[in-house]
Amino acid sequence: MDTPILILFISLLISSLPPLFSISSSHDTLSASSFLSFSDVLISANGIFSAGFHSIGENAYCFSIWFTKRTSDGDLTVVWMANRDRPVNGERSKLSLLKSGNLILTDAAQFEVWSTNTKSISPLYLQLLNTGNLVLRNRSGSMKVWESFDSPTDTLLPNQPITRNSKLVSSRSHTNFSSGFYALFFDHDNVLRLLFDGAETSSMYWPDPWLISWEAGRTSYNNSRTAAFNSSGYFRSSDDFEFKASDYGIEGWRRLRMDVDGNVRLYSLDEGKRIWNVSWQAISQPCKIHGVCGPNAMCNYDYPGENSGRRCSCLPGYKEKNLTDWSLGCEPEFNLSCNAAESGFMELPHTEFYGYDIKFYENYTYERCEEVCLQSCKCYGFNFKFNGDNGYYNCFPKSLLLNGYRSPAFGDPLYLRLPKASVTFYAHQKQEIGLHCPSTTQNLLLDRGYKKPKQNGMLQFMVWFASAFGAFEIFCICFIWLLLYKTQQKSSENTQSYLLVVSGFRKFTYAKLKKATRNFREEIGRGGSGIVYKGVLSDRRVATIKRLNEANQGEAKFLAEVSIIGRVNHMNLIEIWGYCVEENHRLLVYEYMECGSLGENLISGTLDWEKRFDIVVGSARGLAYQHEECLEWVLHCNVKPQNILLDSNFQSKVADFGLPKLVNRGGGGKNSSFSKVRETRGYMVP
Repeated sequence: MDTPILILFISLLISSLPPLFSISSSHDTLSASSFLSFSDVLISANGIFSAGFHSIGENAYCFSIWFTKRTSDGDLTVVWMANRDRPVNGERSKLSLLKSGNLILTDAAQFEVWSTNTKSISPLYLQLLNTGNLVLRNRSGSMKVWESFDSPTDTLLPNQPITRNSKLVSSRSHTNFSSGFYALFFDHDNVLRLLFDGAETSSMYWPDPWLISWEAGRTSYNNSRTAAFNSSGYFRSSDDFEFKASDYGIEGWRRLRMDVDGNVRLYSLDEGKRIWNVSWQAISQPCKIHGVCGPNAMCNYDYPGENSGRRCSCLPGYKEKNLTDWSLGCEPEFNLSCNAAESGFMELPHTEFYGYDIKFYENYTYERCEEVCLQSCKCYGFNFKFNGDNGYYNCFPKSLLLNGYRSPAFGDPLYLRLPKASVTFYAHQKQEIGLHCPSTTQNLLLDRGYKKPKQNGMLQFMVWFASAFGAFEIFCICFIWLLLYKTQQKSSENTQSYLLVVSGFRKFTYAKLKKATRNFREEIGRGGSGIVYKGVLSDRRVATIKRLNEANQGEAKFLAEVSIIGRVNHMNLIEIWGYCVEENHRLLVYEYMECGSLGENLISGTLDWEKRFDIVVGSARGLAYQHEECLEWVLHCNVKPQNILLDSNFQSKVADFGLPKLVNRGGGGKNSSFSKVRETRGYMVP
């Protein structure tokens, strides 16, 4: 199989895969047939909001929208979640926009956990707007098919409405983002209310449930059922409820949140300090929120003043079910008998339990109210309340002790039913205030089984076969290349040896000479024909390397010329060790002369007359050899102090006798082989 055929085969395999692809993490848009993995993030154009997979536990993620910048404590402020009750695995989970127009969230590429249930014939795209709204719209942008503003979780952003088809639902706790027990919504009377919807009981608690709508300042005569607030902090509802933030008029980012404690609060962002400040809250007395402490428990304030923090505590004779979740309340430590003679009552002053009355008894004495409770096995206590308008007491026997709170503002007591033998014990026992509702870290671990993805056997075999064949083909190519390389190396070595024998020179590579001169760093001279550098060869010999300016000669002609010069050998002539011919590079390698040139020494004044005489004689011998004794008649034509070099003993050697300056002895000067004038003007022989 040829390489092009193999490439075509692999391309066909790839083309058969789904056309989805991931996006860059810096965009605000997801196009059709694309997806977001848990590492991808959409960022709004203004950079305020981000959307992506938010970690809520150990390998548990929810697709969410949050403020991009963290608060001062390092937390991300999440404003929306798609799958708060069904988190997904981090591996292979993705948000995909299908060609059909449906936006789906899949868990580990196996389970569909959330969907917009949208369809469209024309292509759609998903965009995160500067308002924090995630919208699915058509290409022209004229029609919104879906938007996150229509399905809020626990938060409203400026100009995001709550309608008859939406509601805010609190999280389970500060670290558990699943749906909690509290909701802000429009009821069937068109009134905006707060609801406690527990596992076993539910009740309205805002506005005050004993008030009819007009007494609470609301109107039920509307059919729009919509409410929203603007960036200035003004909230307006269709049932005539409205409020202004404490910092009303100051522009900035705000959010209205259904908090985990059952209260609705408006928060304003302090940009400088990066903290959220409460600028309004629905309920100023938090202990009046229903279900906050669970059954058989009561809410207390930490210290006098009903706007203070709250704590939960079990009733006498009861113990906590779960120290980390007060919504589960308390359970009895005793067995309550239906026998009236075995039951007694303990007075709890300034305590009320709202709702769950077995029956309302008007104008009753304490004894009659106690008797009514003892006659029912399902009576766990009663409120005995004074009616100031009529001047008598009313009796409220309780079938469930829920929504209890203690406050100095409530003047009447609750009478708690206990085993008669234990009443005195609990009355003298110091009543401990229970644990403050703690903030625990939620290490949510997905307990979900995943199937091993089914694989196409034939496709898998074809991929493995193509991979194996490709690997074999690559091995063969590498093997053949290695053989050719070794053959070429051997041929090069043979050629190198041949040249060394024929010319007396060694052929150097340009890379080796570049390394020897440390990238031609140390320049020791320059002239008309080139620049001279000092270098150290691989055998540690110090050499003079001359880089010639003219590089237009072919390798054969250059080699012919240097081979002739190589045969010119005399003790007073510089010895040439080798050469380099690569592309346009032409270099000669000489022996290195420690004392430099005659010109340098004349200037420095280091030569006495004896040394000068020896230098002149030596130079004359070298020139005489070239002119009279050498087989080739070499005319130097450039004799000057700079071309007479001195060794460590100040013995002279003539250098730079040029390329080529050769004259046929039989032809005299008429048939010289000079092709070009290369000498230094002023030193040329007439």
